[in-house]
Amino acid sequence: MRKVIVYNAISLDGYHTGLENDVSVMFPMMGDVFDSYNAELLRTADIHLMGRISFELFQGFWPRVAEHPESEEFTDEQRNLSQAGRSVRGIVVSDTLKGQWEGLSIVRRDEIGQRLAELKGQDGKDILITGSSTLWNDLLAHGLVDEIHLLVGHLALGQGEPAFKTSASLRLTDTRQWPKSDSILLRYEVLHRTLSLRT
Repeated sequence: MRKVIVYNAISLDGYHTGLENDVSVMFPMMGDVFDSYNAELLRTADIHLMGRISFELFQGFWPRVAEHPESEEFTDEQRNLSQAGRSVRGIVVSDTLKGQWEGLSIVRRDEIGQRLAELKGQDGKDILITGSSTLWNDLLAHGLVDEIHLLVGHLALGQGEPAFKTSASLRLTDTRQWPKSDSILLRYEVLHRTLSLRT
């Protein structure tokens, strides 16, 4: 059965963004490591699931990488990530997003639980969720997330939006460090014994 894998960068004290959902505070902590590991995960996936806010953030940057890969504006890791994502189908969970997007499906929030349960039961590669904290916390609370991969940065923000908004039981399965990086990757298996469900 295919797995649903959540991948997020968080601060040392557990925040995934700053105040008012400001993701820019995370950039100094992520560096090239975030993109290189994201590309690694995308190569094991055939569906990329995301919320509307994350989708709009991605749309503001990644199409430019795909259109101008030779530009010195982009790193090798960003080029590799853009290439890895080309064969992955996107699904955006939103009640408000409009329009037609090539290679992209839009699913309503009240439909994603059933849709994801169906996808997990089908043959295929993994389903990756990057960013999209509200979405993956809802899915985690309802037993639909299998693994959580956290790239823990070297800064404590002191305030911001916490990565976890629901309780869950996790088992550490792997750690990884990269040369010349102060970030560490923690990989967890979700034991599907959530302690409280959000409604």
